Amino acid sequence: MRSAIFHEAGKPLAIETVPDPDPAPHQVVIKVGRCGICGSDLTFTDPKSPAHFAAGSALGHEYAGEIAAVGRDVTHLKVGDRVTAMPMAGCGACAACLAGDPMACSQCRYIMGGFGEYTLADARFVERLPETLSLSDGALVEPLACGSQAARLGGIGRDSRVLVIGAGAIGLAAIYWARRSGSERIAAAALSSRNEGLARTMGATDFLLQADDLAAGAADALGGAPDVVIECSGAVGTLGRAFDCAAPRGTVVAAGYCFEPQPIVTAGALNKQLKLQFSLAYVMDDFTRSVAALDAGSVEPRAMLGETIGLDALPATIEALRQNKARGKLLVDPWG
Repeated sequence: MRSAIFHEAGKPLAIETVPDPDPAPHQVVIKVGRCGICGSDLTFTDPKSPAHFAAGSALGHEYAGEIAAVGRDVTHLKVGDRVTAMPMAGCGACAACLAGDPMACSQCRYIMGGFGEYTLADARFVERLPETLSLSDGALVEPLACGSQAARLGGIGRDSRVLVIGAGAIGLAAIYWARRSGSERIAAAALSSRNEGLARTMGATDFLLQADDLAAGAADALGGAPDVVIECSGAVGTLGRAFDCAAPRGTVVAAGYCFEPQPIVTAGALNKQLKLQFSLAYVMDDFTRSVAALDAGSVEPRAMLGETIGLDALPATIEALRQNKARGKLLVDPWG
């Protein structure tokens, strides 16, 4: 089989022929149909980043496909099922794994490989796709699940005023789930208006440029300071700005990766008695919830979909994306 392999930061991904995967007892083999390109695929292969994927890693984690083989202990899935999967696994027996949260397992490990013709997945963290959804829809489930957790941890409800900082894939997913959670006042803020249309499609009622006085702009747009601020950009300084924007006793959800120190003034957060909640990835319920929402007809995230490319075009595309942002979520068809 062919797969995209990371060897060294600063070098393009290599498309290599590697052995076909063989499922362990609790695993399945998935024939990948579509896999989205994530911002982390750029970050963790960039020589300027302080953290990288392990050399020899098969990349791609926003994928959907069809089960091609099942391990001997797998009874709830069968060959031919159309699925998406969490790109990780744990021990399978601890309280965290049994709750669908392998990231909290002491033995958590990533299982990627979506930029390949086949990949392995832990059958305990695989979600079937209903017939209403395409494999492109299925590739959106992973980023949607990230937004699901961020909105869930923010405690968003019908009366919540919400500000989402950052209008990339995770910010758009957070907006989508803020709307699905009942909020009727959602402002998106970004450095440019490039994704304003997408933000409004996902459910934003207002769109703000990250001007110097974002707090005043958000309060004016929402009819009061936001009860929940979800920071999805990961840019230096935005966490402090999120604190400035939040209402007293509000919640700030940090969902954007940042490897540099974030300047914050804790006195202001203390005076407001803010709650700070970090959000990385998701639990299995967020995958299930995302599939159910799409199946129920809440298909606004389809507007995020961009071009579909073949596997051979992936290395050059990744390098080009370091200089120019794509229009929409790029998908890879490993067989195209």
